[in-house]
Amino acid sequence: MRISVEEVFETVRMTLDHHFDIRTVTLGINLKDCMDRRVDKLAGRMRKRIVEKGKLLNKFADFVEQKYGIPITNRRIAVTPVALLLEPLPRKISAAVKIAKTLDSAAKEADIDFIGGFGAMVQKGMTAADEILIESIPQALSGTQRVCGFLNLASTAAGVNMNAVAKFGHTLKKLAARSKNGIGCTKIAVFANVPEDNPFMAGAHHGIGEPDFSLNIGISGPGVVRDVVSQNPDCDLTKLSEVIKRTVFKITRAGELIGREIAELMKIDFGIVDISLASTTSAGDSVADIIEAMGVRRMGLPGSTAALALLMDAVKKGGAMASGNVGGLSGTFIPISEDAGMIRAVRDGTLNLEKLEALTSVCSVGLDMFAVPGNTDAETLSAIIADELSIGVINNKTTGVRVIPAIGRKAGGIVHFGGLLGSAPVMKVAKTASPEFINRKGRIPSPVQALRN
Repeated sequence: MRISVEEVFETVRMTLDHHFDIRTVTLGINLKDCMDRRVDKLAGRMRKRIVEKGKLLNKFADFVEQKYGIPITNRRIAVTPVALLLEPLPRKISAAVKIAKTLDSAAKEADIDFIGGFGAMVQKGMTAADEILIESIPQALSGTQRVCGFLNLASTAAGVNMNAVAKFGHTLKKLAARSKNGIGCTKIAVFANVPEDNPFMAGAHHGIGEPDFSLNIGISGPGVVRDVVSQNPDCDLTKLSEVIKRTVFKITRAGELIGREIAELMKIDFGIVDISLASTTSAGDSVADIIEAMGVRRMGLPGSTAALALLMDAVKKGGAMASGNVGGLSGTFIPISEDAGMIRAVRDGTLNLEKLEALTSVCSVGLDMFAVPGNTDAETLSAIIADELSIGVINNKTTGVRVIPAIGRKAGGIVHFGGLLGSAPVMKVAKTASPEFINRKGRIPSPVQALRN
């Protein structure tokens, strides 16, 4: 890839003025060949590989960061779904917790921010090992600092596993109760149609179709896009789409350059560039601010869904033009707690849970980082999850949910997590919604795609 001097200067300006960064470099590691019937043997092999490769990732990420002057904010590792590693082990929660603690200590020793993959693919059914992993989640995620989890509860091909959805509502309540401010719940996301190469936490894992190692990149840039939208206040929406597309093209090229160079230095495969716009709580680094710069007076008001759809489409087109390796989630994150504009919209009353769900029908990530009152019952949490995953299943797209029951807090309050996780206003939701529906369990069948066979 050839980069011109003008592009280098433009990237430096984006970095200095508009918070452009490489949000994460995520190393995928296959651990399937570490499996053993003895948990100590498995833990030892896992630890050795994670520490060795994690230190290499940091070494070369530091080198490339200094070479180009583009910040690499997070260095992360994603491993094989842990439920697979549990298959040969004794059916004990203690074994799953030991694996989580091994991941945590290995990530700490390698100075890795987060390590993902403590999860399972259960969209159609659960094995005994899957069930053990789910039951271990409250203990595993509340007892570790850097481990992130995921569950794929639904897919367009399989439908929605309502047995797992119903079980997870209770799991989430237990996890919230075991961790301060429910912060353990910020470390697990549930999905429909989860991608195997997502570099972003909490859902990152190294899928079974991946090579032994791969290097995936997640870029950022809401501040850059907001700036170009603000500079074009009078153009029509067709031209505005073109402006956004050209900007995302440049951001993606920078991300691919960084990713390819780190992968080459580590002598591993380059995976994908995830072109999702990932916001932070820093002033101006907000997806909601982009929507408002387009002319919607406040995120959540009528016009927000159309504006977000335009943004999503332009981001995808710009990224696809710049790279043949676009993957992961690649859309637009609209987390509540991690986006200052989204927080403002909730507190102003223009954005409620129902409108947030409507917005997720056109973005690729789902209901992310939002808090509900701590006394919300498990069946209502499961119903929120089932609603969102159904949007993904029917529309053949990825959707996810990361919800935090804020223990001891009511709607209108706020819960602070700190750092990139930000602060979440507690959103109003019915305390009891659909217990009879959720407790029917079973599986919502997959939708008809076509009558071709």
